[in-house]
Amino acid sequence: MFERVREDIQSVFHRDPAARNAFEVLTCYPGLHAIWLHHAAHALWVRDWKWIARMVSNFSRWLTGIEIHPGAKVGRRFFIDHGMGIVIGETVEIGDDVTLYQGVTLGGTSWNAGKRHPTLEDGVVVGAGAKVLGPFTVGAGAKIGSNAVVTKAVPAGATAVGIPGRIITRTDAVQDANRKAMAEKIGFEAYGVSEDMPDPIAKAIGQLLDHLHAVDGRLEGMCDALGKLDSDYHAKELPELRDEDFECVQEQERKAQA
Repeated sequence: MFERVREDIQSVFHRDPAARNAFEVLTCYPGLHAIWLHHAAHALWVRDWKWIARMVSNFSRWLTGIEIHPGAKVGRRFFIDHGMGIVIGETVEIGDDVTLYQGVTLGGTSWNAGKRHPTLEDGVVVGAGAKVLGPFTVGAGAKIGSNAVVTKAVPAGATAVGIPGRIITRTDAVQDANRKAMAEKIGFEAYGVSEDMPDPIAKAIGQLLDHLHAVDGRLEGMCDALGKLDSDYHAKELPELRDEDFECVQEQERKAQA
C-alpha cells in the first residue's frame, strides 16, 4: 500500500510543475485523495459490500468534487489534475499512467447492463471538459482534446478533438524521426515542428519536411546510380546552412508563440 502511495506522489511531480514537496502533495491534492478513497471503495465493492462502497464513494465526491464509481477499475500512477467535476462510471477501466483534467466525464450512452463505459489504455491524457462516452477503447498514448465529445474508439497514439471527436494526428515513429532529421539538416529547431504549434502550421511544416525528405532520398539514389555507371559525374557539396541565418526567423516564431 505504501509503495502505491509513493508512486502516486511521484507521479504528481512528473506531471505537475506546480508541486513543490511531498507534504504539500499529500495534503493539498484532492485528485490523490479521490484515488486513494476509490481504492478503499473498490476493495469493498469486489467483496460485495456494495452499500458501504457507495457511501465511501459518496464521501469522496463530497470531499473532493470527483465522482468515481466504486466498480471502476483504475491502474497505477493514475493522475487527476485539479479534478473538480470529474465523473467516472461503473464499468470504466483505466490503465497505468493515465491523466485526467477537470470536468472530464467517462460515461455511458445506454442503460443496458454490462460494459457501457470506455476503457483507457496506458498513458492516455484527457483534456479539461472532455466527454468520452460509450463501451470502446482509447488506445495507449492517445490524447483527447479539451471539451471534445468522443463516442468512437481512438487508435493508440492518436489525438481526438472537437464535437463529435475526430482524429487529427496519429503518432508515426518513423515519420517523426525523418521529420526531425530533415528539420535539423535545413536548420530548423525541433520546436518548429512541435505539437505546441497551431495545428495548421505544424501540419504544413510536417508535410514540407516529408516532401524534402523524399526529394533528398531520390537525389541521393540518383547520385549513387550515376556513380555505379562509371560516369564522370561528381556530386558537388551543398552550401552550408548556418544557424545564424535562421536566428531572425526563429526569434519571430518565438514571439508568435508567446
